[in-house]
Amino acid sequence: MTEKIALTPKTHTTPPAKFSHGVRKGNILQVAGQVGFLPAEEGKPPTPAGPTLREQTLQTLANVKAILEEGGASWDDVMMIRVYLTDVDHFAEMNETYDRYFEEQGLRQAPPARTTVYVGLPQGLLIEIDALAVLG
Repeated sequence: MTEKIALTPKTHTTPPAKFSHGVRKGNILQVAGQVGFLPAEEGKPPTPAGPTLREQTLQTLANVKAILEEGGASWDDVMMIRVYLTDVDHFAEMNETYDRYFEEQGLRQAPPARTTVYVGLPQGLLIEIDALAVLG
């Protein structure tokens, strides 16, 4: 039976509860919901990338990518992305930022499937993203 491996890149803090930032088992890698916190600094609390949706979206995608890489995956391995927004009015701006990001990443294969929903997040956070990747 394949071992389940928890993933925590150096850029991330230890999760605040009993969960992993990412988990890989065999060729399946699940990235937990990530938010737009800047890379972790020892002794400092998590800090959002900025107050804007664009800043937080780009940092959130960078945080997801860090976990994918930690697990040996890339965006081309991602089958499904779920985006959680706090404001329905942010949908168009998020789409624009998301599309530009993936163009710049040079996504070579078909883009992943995606779902977007509206949720409540802790104060100051505007977006959360999780991803499911299948390797090989």
